[in-house]
Amino acid sequence: MTFSLGIVGAGQFSGQFARLFRAHPGVGEVYVTDLLPERAEQQASTEGLSGTFPSYEAMLGSPAVDAVAIFTQRWTHGPLVLQGLGAGKHVYSAVPMAVTAEEIGAIIDAVRATGLTYMMGETSHYNPATVHARNQIAEGAFGRLFYAEGDYVHDMDLGFYEAYRYSGGENWKATASYPPLLYPTHSVGGVLGAWQTHAVSVSAIGVRDERGDGVFDKEVSQFDNDYSNASALFEVAGGGSFRTNEFRRVGYPSQIRESRFRFFGTDASMEQLATVALWQDKKGVTDISELLEPKPTTAPDDPSLQHIAPDLRAAFTSGSAPVHDRSRLPREFDELHNGHEGSHHFLVDDFVTAVNTRTLPSVNAWVAARYTLPGIVAHDSARQGGVRLTIADFGDAPEA
Repeated sequence: MTFSLGIVGAGQFSGQFARLFRAHPGVGEVYVTDLLPERAEQQASTEGLSGTFPSYEAMLGSPAVDAVAIFTQRWTHGPLVLQGLGAGKHVYSAVPMAVTAEEIGAIIDAVRATGLTYMMGETSHYNPATVHARNQIAEGAFGRLFYAEGDYVHDMDLGFYEAYRYSGGENWKATASYPPLLYPTHSVGGVLGAWQTHAVSVSAIGVRDERGDGVFDKEVSQFDNDYSNASALFEVAGGGSFRTNEFRRVGYPSQIRESRFRFFGTDASMEQLATVALWQDKKGVTDISELLEPKPTTAPDDPSLQHIAPDLRAAFTSGSAPVHDRSRLPREFDELHNGHEGSHHFLVDDFVTAVNTRTLPSVNAWVAARYTLPGIVAHDSARQGGVRLTIADFGDAPEA
């Protein structure tokens, strides 16, 4: 069984996924559309896709397309997802799920009403540290888990300026001020992807930018935002807490590892830094760095990566780590690029399998809400000086 797919947005990110979707035996024809038709034509040619559509609306109106994969700018996802579901298409969406609680609720309602597949492609769900922590939690190795940390520390100087210029055009500074806590899933998802709980309240602090280059300037910002760094402390259901950092001005080698995680339990703990990861208990310390280290499958100078900013290429060239179980993946992926510490192959396979078997994917709408909404509420908290706010919950995913 196969289905046809339409790629929405032919930017820096989507080409890597277009290649994986085209190679997956569960997908048939793959098309692409972009607001800039020449970019769509280029991607169709480079990746050997079946063709282009002149617009998203044209793609949604075509019976030749069964599902869409949205890779547009981050604040546009909610409305585009709702359009796709409303047109009867299964939807894969890049992160974040949406930028308001209302959009999140509407997506969940639409998935429930239509029975269509929705999945958010959160890479940290398959971050090696998250995978290992998830396995250890399932085995009870931590004892009672009571605290965790998740950081997304990606400095603007390391690839983001180029990326925003590429996607934002002449007005790129207005969009480059996107609030860090509205892009929370790389930090929140890595924690909650292992710890089976959800956030119930938050207090957050934002740091106003002082670079003075017109980015994170309220007079320029489309989002009325001048925070370039933010930290949030979340209370979780069942007791305990986790802290996340979303940093865009930070002296840290983001190109080595942009997301990193720590978990603390009554019997053991686990800590990850840029180049080392440790398992610790009351007897001592074990270096688990090799277990969590992806092996490169694509050279950073591969021609297919030439349109990606050099400082971002490492995110697209990693293979899988020893902790990853590749036995479930199609063999067509064995020699293909991977990315974000080995997550891309698993995310694509999750969506394809869910559509073809009519089962819930890993990061379904209910999970995506728990990865996304905490950051939205945290941003509100930061704007109110750190006041503690309640985080609503849309509940667990239905069993079928």
